[in-house]
Amino acid sequence: MLIIFLIIVVFLLYLSFFIVKQQTAAVVERFGKFHSIRYPGLQMLVPLVDRVAGIVSLRIQQLDVIVETKTKDDVFVHLKVSTQFKVPKDRVKDAFYKLEDPSAQITSYIFDVVRAEVPKMRLDDVFERKDDIAIAIKSELNDAMIDYGYDIIKTLVTDIDPDAQVKEAMNRINAAERRKVAAQYEGDAQRILIVERAKAEAESKRLQGKGIADQRREIAKGLEESVDVLNRAGINPQEASALIVITQHYDTLQAIGQDAKSNLILLPNQPDTASNMLSNMITSLVAAGKMENGGEDKTKKEGGKKG
Repeated sequence: MLIIFLIIVVFLLYLSFFIVKQQTAAVVERFGKFHSIRYPGLQMLVPLVDRVAGIVSLRIQQLDVIVETKTKDDVFVHLKVSTQFKVPKDRVKDAFYKLEDPSAQITSYIFDVVRAEVPKMRLDDVFERKDDIAIAIKSELNDAMIDYGYDIIKTLVTDIDPDAQVKEAMNRINAAERRKVAAQYEGDAQRILIVERAKAEAESKRLQGKGIADQRREIAKGLEESVDVLNRAGINPQEASALIVITQHYDTLQAIGQDAKSNLILLPNQPDTASNMLSNMITSLVAAGKMENGGEDKTKKEGGKKG
């Protein structure tokens, strides 16, 4: 009998103690009625009187729900909504007794909110305002689930999946828009290139003209100095000018002859061209001098007659 008594005592002691794991809470009932909440650690209850009715997790849980709905522009989309929730320590009793299937309840509220909000938006607005949809879901869930002992931590719209044909059309629109922007940039680049090229050409022409003007100015100064030197040597201006022109003629012929690949033909090109040119120039200059002197004498005579 003593052995049987000891066995019964040991068995009752075994039933009197239990362990509650970390991040969980145990609901203890006495004669079928709620008695207490036990938290992690070694716990004790009255054998055959108290019992552990259930274990409630205190960890953050996540529920993923996919909702099919229609947008304002009649496009069917699938929205994936991820909801994170947990049971606060002070609401374990409500979470255990008031709601049998929290996942089903949360899913129902998500369907209700999504199908109330998304049909008010166009497809583009759904992508742009997905955070607004998530906030609306969280607000609705908080108001509804707090009475059942559940706290909604975060709600996210993690995926928006339109119909395949709609996605293909959106991709084509996006590609066309990108080609349009690229064409605009290319046009702007070409316009800038043309403008800059025109500016460079204008600047080149300006510098070229300035160079030619400077060159002619220096040539004129050189000719003037050459005529002065020849005048001091006893050669009159007409002959000096003719001599300079003939000298430049020979310099030109020499420059042409130095280029073996030149196809320039100087006309007239007879052997006596230079001498004929010199004679013609001297004759022309002398005639011009006489005409100038004759005009001055005539003017003087007319002036004398008038006096």
